[in-house]
Amino acid sequence: MTPLIRVRNLRYRYDDGTVALDGVNFDLYPGETVALLGPNGSGKTTFVLHLNGLLHGEGEVTVCGMPVEKPYLDEIRRRVGLLFQDADEQLFMPTVLEDVAFGPLCRGMKPAEAEARARAALKQVGMEGAAHKAPYHLSAGEKRRVALATVLASDPEILVLDEPTTWLDPPSQSELLSLLHALPQAKIVVTHDTVFAEAIATRAVYFERGRLTAEGSVADLRHRFDWGPRMLPRSAESR
Repeated sequence: MTPLIRVRNLRYRYDDGTVALDGVNFDLYPGETVALLGPNGSGKTTFVLHLNGLLHGEGEVTVCGMPVEKPYLDEIRRRVGLLFQDADEQLFMPTVLEDVAFGPLCRGMKPAEAEARARAALKQVGMEGAAHKAPYHLSAGEKRRVALATVLASDPEILVLDEPTTWLDPPSQSELLSLLHALPQAKIVVTHDTVFAEAIATRAVYFERGRLTAEGSVADLRHRFDWGPRMLPRSAESR
């Protein structure tokens, strides 16, 4: 089976000289949900920012057969939907509907079609009733759903979620888990919450000091590293 994402020998160094990624190899296959685990600063977020060209290091990164390079970035960014840790980073328009329609409009879709796409995405996440609300009136869980709708409106093949349970209470986490299970896209989930990871991921990888040092099920890695419900950072590594 051909991977949707293929990464080989990826290296990245920040301007201050900090080595954030040091030879990472990774594949994501259709239908998979892969949890990225590891201490704070181990390279997880730096890694996922390479998957749609927000960062560009040394090595090979391909998405759906396309190299993550300038001529392909528009299409790659449509196919890789990135949900940021802070939903407020993705919600900046006066109304929910405008926020969700923003991406399709930027890709040249006609206003009526973009609105229809936005309403369909809001229905998909159970937020169609909030279309004309201001985003700042929403709860944390509702904001996370709307932020996900902004990603889904572009019809991505891959979802990348950075700490999706941050600031969510247990009922909201449960709702998000059910929603993600219902979505057909392959997923990469960056998280410290091993209970959430075990509930959603088909596979897990462990980052440490910019390297991918372990792989297996979440249960296997939890047992190997003796984690509790939430993985505690072992050290302050590179970003």
